[in-house]
Amino acid sequence: MHPFNTPALRGGLLALLAAALFGVSTPLVQRLGAGLGAFGTAALLYAGAAAAGVLSLRSTAQEARLRRADIPRLLAMAGLGAALGPVALAWGLQHTSGASASLMLTLEALFTALIAWRLYGETMDRRVSLAMLLLLAGGMALVWDQGQQGSVQLLGLLAVVLATVAWGLDNALSRALAERDPSQVVMAKAALGAAATALWAVAFGEPMPSPASALGLLAIGATGYGLSLRCYLLAQRAFGAARTGSVFAFAPFIGAMLAFGLGERSAGWLMGAGGLLMLLGVVLHLAENHGHEHRHEALEHEHAHTHGDGHHNHTHAVMPMGAHSHLHRHEALTHTHAHVPDAHHQHTH
Repeated sequence: MHPFNTPALRGGLLALLAAALFGVSTPLVQRLGAGLGAFGTAALLYAGAAAAGVLSLRSTAQEARLRRADIPRLLAMAGLGAALGPVALAWGLQHTSGASASLMLTLEALFTALIAWRLYGETMDRRVSLAMLLLLAGGMALVWDQGQQGSVQLLGLLAVVLATVAWGLDNALSRALAERDPSQVVMAKAALGAAATALWAVAFGEPMPSPASALGLLAIGATGYGLSLRCYLLAQRAFGAARTGSVFAFAPFIGAMLAFGLGERSAGWLMGAGGLLMLLGVVLHLAENHGHEHRHEALEHEHAHTHGDGHHNHTHAVMPMGAHSHLHRHEALTHTHAHVPDAHHQHTH
């Protein structure tokens, strides 16, 4: 396989795009959410995300639809990832610096990887383990940098940690929906989260946002939460939950750099060192090339796919062009190629 067309690189780049979109959103949310309640801020963010999901919907011939059996998982994802997570982050942003909050979000990768390893048995070879350690070390160096500046407020950071735990659980739950239309998943999860947090905002009598703040938060929600989640789900499809979460850990560094560019001057040499460690961790993921002889058991499922990848050898009366979705069967197969723990490679080592 060409080195620039490996599953690791494809999934890693999608995860990096998701990280960039989410990373820049954190300091912007702090600015636009100033003076607003945490529930109202979360409701606007996920209303924007829901709109992004609606606008990016694809035809049923291209992506697999959500099913009735997915509803319990979607409700759990909405409660954790579109309600508890953003509310905790919004509250934390009001009680600590944007750079500090951005950096603390590094812990999401750790929780995601541990949960994926525990629930799904995703493998962690030496390269991935080293990448995780580099990302964790980088995050700790960045947080230490903020602590030395005396700008960290404990309660605000603890709220951000709570958000990372919620999103780590959400990431693990979303793995099972990676084969579904990501736009449908985004739309359903975001709409449920926006409705729940809006009701809480009204119940607690939170202040109404100005038109400028509302439009700004809706736009941030559409890109930093809606489009970012779509990219994240596509990365999980190609890359696995643990690896996607680990590469996504670059988002805190992006957010911290933007916060610094917006006027924060709390950074020291440790921020540069931490960013370099995180960058090395991401590069290790992008360069992953895990391959060996493995066996696929017979499997029948539905998801978006193309032909010619060595796994989808079924025939059509008229061969479709590009990605398409339908129920199809995989016969038992043994072969060797580079792979990651995606939907077709859940074997143990």
